[in-house]
Amino acid sequence: MNLSQKTVAKVAISHKITIPSYDRKNTEIGIVHLGPGAFHRAHQAVYTENAMNLSGGNWGICGVSLRSATARDVLSQQDYLYTLATLDKNISYQIIGAIKEVLVASEQSELVIERLSAQNTKLVTLTITEKGYCLNADGSLDLTHADIAYDLNNSSSPISAIGFIVEGLKQRKAKDIPAFNVLSCDNVSGNGDKLQKAVLDYAEQVDCSLAKWIKNNVAFPNSMVDSITPKTEEYTVNTVSSAIGMQDNWPIQREEFTQWVIENNWQGEKPDWDKVGVIFTNDVDGFEKAKLRLLNCLHSTLAYAGALVGYETIFEVTSDAVFHDFITKLTTREVIGSFEAPKELDVLSYSKEIIERFLNPEIRHLLSQIAWDGSQKLQMRILPIIQDNIALNRPTKLLCFSLACWMEFICRALKNGEDIVDPLADKFAQMPVLFTKDTAKIVDAFLSIDSIFSEDLMDNAVIKNHLITNLNSLRMGNKLHLGKIMEALC
Repeated sequence: MNLSQKTVAKVAISHKITIPSYDRKNTEIGIVHLGPGAFHRAHQAVYTENAMNLSGGNWGICGVSLRSATARDVLSQQDYLYTLATLDKNISYQIIGAIKEVLVASEQSELVIERLSAQNTKLVTLTITEKGYCLNADGSLDLTHADIAYDLNNSSSPISAIGFIVEGLKQRKAKDIPAFNVLSCDNVSGNGDKLQKAVLDYAEQVDCSLAKWIKNNVAFPNSMVDSITPKTEEYTVNTVSSAIGMQDNWPIQREEFTQWVIENNWQGEKPDWDKVGVIFTNDVDGFEKAKLRLLNCLHSTLAYAGALVGYETIFEVTSDAVFHDFITKLTTREVIGSFEAPKELDVLSYSKEIIERFLNPEIRHLLSQIAWDGSQKLQMRILPIIQDNIALNRPTKLLCFSLACWMEFICRALKNGEDIVDPLADKFAQMPVLFTKDTAKIVDAFLSIDSIFSEDLMDNAVIKNHLITNLNSLRMGNKLHLGKIMEALC
């Protein structure tokens, strides 16, 4: 029996699993979400589900996939219902019904714009990853980006998230419909500010009066999100379907810990998220830095270092005592103290809790997944810590090891002919020096990429020497040798 609106009640009766308690059929769509991937379905959609279970409201979600049709094609066969499997010390299952439809922008751009400009749409949320913002290194919109350039010449049928947001707002302004708010949920520092800048830069190219209207009427709250969410694999489908006694072809898995912090500058309506665990605060920056620097920095470090010695998952690599000791010392010596934590957060306890979360055997979080888009992620997760530590005259040796592991990860993939999932993959492939043994030239070549590295890092002799030394060490041996390098650094 397949999971569907007709069969979902049987799940609750036979397996005592939580299902939607609100009137799903008559709940209208109030949120358009761009990028309905794993994280959104395990995080924002679940908070919205819980808020509607508690208080009702017309906060159904229209998911918009910019290119891939997979989510639509699979979820539409089960009335957009799916199972959240919470895998931790306690294992639980919940059927989520907050998503009411999924559109594919590359095939249904008119319907997407119609939904964005609908009176009932009060909020647009996004999980499009760092590269989806199409930003230059200085934070401005890259007007030469292929997607942005296309959209500016085809504004009524855009392909980028920025283009869709502006076109939706343009039509609302023309129809005298109040603006929606826009909430980024990506792991991007100052995500709301950067999204606002991108939207306004684009709107100014279209119509200066539209840009002014957006600036005066649209809130772009900064936010911070956190919950380890591996992608759905075949074993996930089989395990969850068995647990609920019904076939679910697109379930999602997540750890028990979840956090969502939103800047308290809201305009207009919103779901009752505050009643189901969302924190509204004036210090999103503090929470965000704590998460990016304590969780995401360690994640990326383990992804690249662990991949170099053949580990596959976060659990496996963190269970290795040498790696565990390394990230613990990286945290206490170079990360904590690089930023001012919010007063509500015990940063030392928080950091210990994060490493314990990595040791959850129920969560199979692939290092390969974390390693995707490194050229973008490093700019949020590692480089700002290095820059702040330089300014504060604090050590950077361990952070430079993390960065050197990324460089060696890219070089090995190129030499082995492996696919690199990164927006700069083609650029890396066109840099012959990355195929050589000259580590000094390799480091110079990476540091010369101005879309990743700022001039102060390019010209810093101490950082450069750390990277060359680490890269030389990484090329000298096997797994045991890498462990000795890490121990020596500590």
